[in-house]
Amino acid sequence: MAGAWQGQNLRDILVTLGFDIDGPWRKLSRKDRDWILFTDEQPTVEVHPDRAEVDADYYYNGTFSSAERYIRHTLANSQSAAMRGRALQFVETAPCPVCHGKRLRPEALAVTFAGHDIAELSALPLVTLAELLRPAAELEDPEPAYLSAVSGERTEVAKLIATDLRERIAVLLELGLGYLGLSRTTTTLSPGEMQRLRLATQLRSGLFGVLYVLDEPSAGLHPADAEPLMLVLRRLREAGNSLFVVEHDMDVARRADWIVDVGPAAGEHGGEVLYSGPVEGLADVERSITRRYLFPEADRREARTPRQPEAWLALRHVTRHNLSDLEVEFPLGVLTAVTGVSGSGKSTLVTQVLAGVVAAEAATEEDGEPDGGEDEDVAAGVAADGLETITRLVTVDQRPIGRSPRSNLATYTGMFDAVRKLFAATDEARERGWGPGRFSFNVAGGRCETCQGEGFVAVELLFLPGTYGPCPTCHGARYNPETLSVTYREHTIAGVLRMTVDEAAAFLDDVPPASRSLGTLREVGLGYLRLGQPATELSGGEAQRIKLATELQRARRGHTVYLLDEPTTGLHPADVEMLIAQLHRLVDAGGTVVVVEHDLDVIASADWTIELGPGGGDAGGRIIATGTPAELAAAPGSRTGPYLARRAPGGAPAGDAGRGSLSLTRPKCAGRALPTTARRRH
Repeated sequence: MAGAWQGQNLRDILVTLGFDIDGPWRKLSRKDRDWILFTDEQPTVEVHPDRAEVDADYYYNGTFSSAERYIRHTLANSQSAAMRGRALQFVETAPCPVCHGKRLRPEALAVTFAGHDIAELSALPLVTLAELLRPAAELEDPEPAYLSAVSGERTEVAKLIATDLRERIAVLLELGLGYLGLSRTTTTLSPGEMQRLRLATQLRSGLFGVLYVLDEPSAGLHPADAEPLMLVLRRLREAGNSLFVVEHDMDVARRADWIVDVGPAAGEHGGEVLYSGPVEGLADVERSITRRYLFPEADRREARTPRQPEAWLALRHVTRHNLSDLEVEFPLGVLTAVTGVSGSGKSTLVTQVLAGVVAAEAATEEDGEPDGGEDEDVAAGVAADGLETITRLVTVDQRPIGRSPRSNLATYTGMFDAVRKLFAATDEARERGWGPGRFSFNVAGGRCETCQGEGFVAVELLFLPGTYGPCPTCHGARYNPETLSVTYREHTIAGVLRMTVDEAAAFLDDVPPASRSLGTLREVGLGYLRLGQPATELSGGEAQRIKLATELQRARRGHTVYLLDEPTTGLHPADVEMLIAQLHRLVDAGGTVVVVEHDLDVIASADWTIELGPGGGDAGGRIIATGTPAELAAAPGSRTGPYLARRAPGGAPAGDAGRGSLSLTRPKCAGRALPTTARRRH
């Protein structure tokens, strides 16, 4: 994991110290291996090319650091996110054997409140902690706070502190975060949870005249959790603040005072401000795609007949996080939506337990590793029936399709192989004896050697995260001039990579391997992307749809189970419609799709639903309803049912029923659709 020079330096030092580094690692003695990996010694030795078989061709003094010391130093001092990421691959987090994860010395833990030490109080769910603090906060005749007091729990100081803590916790409970504990590490929180925590902090600050910018605050929220969020946003506005909210949730958009619609489509076909004004005025903007979702017609939401399961996969004794000895059945050959309020255990059940059980028996794709820790057996103790028909597991998530500009749309989908063969078959390439490899930017020969075919060069910054800049030699083309002299239909291979999917679909219409890939990409709404667009520039939703398109063009191989965790995050309702269509295509092709989701359109289009709850954290982890979407909408005790019933054909939009008291509407101003010249100025 060390850099090129540091790796050579450590190698030369070990050679100088007499270690045989060219032999198999296992043939080194245990003592030598432990010294190389874990020693705290830092010997400085003379590295001389005339005295040992070293790589260096000059003399210098080198200081050795063991692998453990090097990793610790990197994590403590490096400002490079890439280097820290590589170091973290060799680090495992485990509870401290002395304090058992409580972080404090025995003297500090000896102090208790209501019979609990501070670590135990921090581990309690906020809703439980609030109840524990209630007696102290509601003391009617608190005692003076003397040092000689037997206990401080009934003093004036205890009452003041408990009251303040309960007020702080009350805001978090309003935002639906009562299942969290104070000791919960921030790295384990979802973006939605982090955003709500920041909102709670702002509510307590009492500031006014502040401009708040929120990026999809409803992302990852169940409709029941979105209700308290809207109350908090209203309180911030009523306190004299302004809120700019980037949002795809139409229920949130309906309650805005002012709406700005950008479009009309994505990528090069967007970027125009179509409308700016009161919400109701958007109904008159014909070019707006958003308007038909903001003001839906009843006949648009058509009922569908759910598929019948081909078989069932039953899991028993599921115990993990807030799931305790759970029994659940997943139908095979259908689209199943797993829903429930935030923190109810949906992701634990699907992306960890279900993924782990299926992965243990079926072939697993690269994106299908269970999300439970590399060395952790998330399926331990779980009994499963019905696995015999499953041959493959694929997890389609929003993680990037690559971590560097070398990865792009064309290479990930496999269509670039067909493009390279086209250029290799041209007369110019054949005269020079060039094959498809000449047109690969991953191997030497045809690529630009300055950037090694990436089109960009990495720029490491000392005190800031590293970044990428265009290659100064090829200017992003990836290839050397000789390779770019070969053309196909008057286009170089770099020119093809610069085409959008829509342009390439027409250009390569008579090339079946490429046209098939391009067709599926257009079907999932990615026609605006460029073939050579680096993976680092793609959003999570775009990466996920690329993965779906790749799956859709593959030949069917047995029974595949597809797992998705909130795939609609960050998607416009129009994109959600396309996503739903592709999920059903996967099922029609003989697969099983299990999706963790809060989006009502996805849930309503499913064949089967499973709801966990009734609350989050310790109040969840139980199955409270199963059945078709229609059955879920009528299920007593379901938190999702009432919202699903309002979304059903003929029902009111989910944001219109019983929510008038939450409206953010102010005195109206006249809005207008912007003319073309005005749009460009914006």
